[in-house]
Amino acid sequence: MDRLTIGRGDIETADDRIRPYVRRTPVLELGPGAFDLACRITLKLELMQHTGSFKPRGAFNKILSSDVPESGVIAASGGNFGLAVAFAAHTLGHRAEIFVPSNSPRVKADRIRAMGAVVTVVDGWYDEALEASHGRAAQTGALVMHAYDQPEVVAGQGTLGLELADQDPDADTVLVAIGGGGLIAGVAGWYEGRTRVIGVEPETSRSMTAALAAGEPVDVEYGGYAADSLGTRRAGEIAFTIVSKHVERVVLVPGDAIRDAQRRLWHEVRVFAEPGGAAALAALLAEAYEPEPGEHVVALVCGANGDLGVLSED
Repeated sequence: MDRLTIGRGDIETADDRIRPYVRRTPVLELGPGAFDLACRITLKLELMQHTGSFKPRGAFNKILSSDVPESGVIAASGGNFGLAVAFAAHTLGHRAEIFVPSNSPRVKADRIRAMGAVVTVVDGWYDEALEASHGRAAQTGALVMHAYDQPEVVAGQGTLGLELADQDPDADTVLVAIGGGGLIAGVAGWYEGRTRVIGVEPETSRSMTAALAAGEPVDVEYGGYAADSLGTRRAGEIAFTIVSKHVERVVLVPGDAIRDAQRRLWHEVRVFAEPGGAAALAALLAEAYEPEPGEHVVALVCGANGDLGVLSED
């Protein structure tokens, strides 16, 4: 497998490998006028995947395609990848150790522990947890699982694109939230420009926007709303390579728009999404992406591990 380019063959192989272990998540086509928009909207409900996000696809593919040592697997995560690695490791009979940043919601760390993984909470953000996990991996020899910048992980996430293309073959545009970029790299790697893919980042966590402007991944400051799942200092090399080729553009949305998308998903569709899971829809609601009338737009609702309290903050 090419270290920086993930193609359809890689994704098809990943799909064959992980199919017994992941769910085929549903799509929900909304009726005319949904969210007061003129376009045709479909939601890909990947939040119904095991552990409440798309992450098990990549976690299973990495573990199943690797020789896992007796010391097991190790990962750093804001929460969702850690949950996925813990679930996949438990399912396949491996030890798991997860490093979680202190800014991540406590419920995520608690759920990771409940799956039998060893959890270490590190002061700071995702990148501090990642650095600490690398030091621990050097001591134990555990298989390193990267949340978004390993080809096997990206190919696993790409199975969502393969699945969506089968479920909704006439989609004009697919909106995908970006953190480190593993999901959008996998989805765009499947479509290869055949369907328009638009990336969505929070205004305060814009690693891919900065990378595209600089012509390469660069370090950025990040924080604010949705940073627990979409914040990272630097976009992945794999993601940057694929996004540069196959993503039409990346748009930015404010935190308030993401919060509004969460509330509207709940009040109008009865779907609860975490901030990162609602970011793709926020691009439509905030007019960061403006579709043509009648355009068929799919928004990936990719995670549900958030604080329900946002629904009562009206």
